[in-house]
Amino acid sequence: MSRAALYVGDALEVLRTLPDESVQCCVTSPPYWGLRDYGVEGQLGLEHTPQEYVEKLVAMLREVLRVLRDDGTLWLVLGDSYATGGGAVGRCLGGGEQGERFLRQGHTNTQPNRMPLPGLKPKDLVGIPWRVAFALQADGWYLRSDIIWSKPNPMPESVTDRPTKAHEYVFLFSKSQRYFYDADAVAEETAMDDKRGKQRIGYKGRGADKSRNDGEADFFGQGATRNARTVWDIATRPYSGAHFATMPSELASRCIKAGSKSMDTILDPFGGSGTTAAVATGLGRKAIHIDLDPDLSLAIERIGPLLVDVAS
Repeated sequence: MSRAALYVGDALEVLRTLPDESVQCCVTSPPYWGLRDYGVEGQLGLEHTPQEYVEKLVAMLREVLRVLRDDGTLWLVLGDSYATGGGAVGRCLGGGEQGERFLRQGHTNTQPNRMPLPGLKPKDLVGIPWRVAFALQADGWYLRSDIIWSKPNPMPESVTDRPTKAHEYVFLFSKSQRYFYDADAVAEETAMDDKRGKQRIGYKGRGADKSRNDGEADFFGQGATRNARTVWDIATRPYSGAHFATMPSELASRCIKAGSKSMDTILDPFGGSGTTAAVATGLGRKAIHIDLDPDLSLAIERIGPLLVDVAS
């Protein structure tokens, strides 16, 4: 039976207790910089500057690199925030427009930025996802793909001088140049009414080598599939447990299916309400769930009490 090991504690400290190369795939969404205060001492996301946040996250993920198998992957979900300026409000210096938006919607522990940030002008998009991605690349990770998580139902914004934010990033990193990736498990169905005429049998594309197919379907019709694209349309879904940052199960599922096989071990060092672990066990994998919050009730409920081992 698939099981999930649940750990309470700082992600970096818990990871240091795990053996080398014991995990196949890590799927996680860390607390975003400057958007929310979860009320747990020592949490990630309340650093004074983007650089501090990046450095702390890179140090933690360096331990993830150690515990991953050589053919393992990291799927990292990150959102961005805006800088503003003015008088000091709250402990956290990030969040900006998005922080204000969460406050208006009743999330009282959100910390909007109201202080100047070095190198950033008021209203600048901070660029946290790419700052993290490039820092991880410099730290030894292979940056393999930037996937856009497109939200059909984004949170409304009152801004009128820029588009409404409707996406986040899913970065695919690998530990080695060659790694496990199950393309078939996440292949997409193709549309029958392809307007470019690719539905005909044997279409390879202009100038294509006929001896190879590069992951594309030969026949774009009913039942045919194509290699997964880098834009994933996945709606956010409310969760009755009201955890602030519940990753959609479909998002976790795609990452886990692509990055692992049955009975592999899936890690989430920022486990939150237990989405990654619940999806992993449901797909026949083992899971390691780490979270700083000592209240594991949401995670246990979602994973299932009979599948949970709470580590001491």
